[in-house]
Amino acid sequence: MDADYFIGVADHTMWVLALACAPILIPALLAGLILGMVQAATSINEQTLTFVPKLAVVGLSLLIFGSLIMGLLSDFTVDIFQRIPDLVR
Repeated sequence: MDADYFIGVADHTMWVLALACAPILIPALLAGLILGMVQAATSINEQTLTFVPKLAVVGLSLLIFGSLIMGLLSDFTVDIFQRIPDLVR
C-alpha cells in the first residue's frame, strides 16, 4: 500500500464533501448577501430579519437537492466499502 492510494481516497473524499455542501451553502450565502445589502440600505439592524429567510432558503435547498446529496453520499459510502479489500492487501 503506497501513499498515492490514500491521497487519492482523501482527494475523492474532499471532492464529495464539496459537492454535498455546495447546494446548501451557496444559496444561503447569496440570501445572506442580498439580505445584508437590504439591511444596509434601509438601516434596519434586526437579527431575526436575516435568520428566518436564510433558514427558509436552506430548507428549500434541502427539499430540492436532498435526494441528490443523499445519493452522492450513499454512492461514496459504497465505493469506500468496496475499496476495503484493496486496503488490506
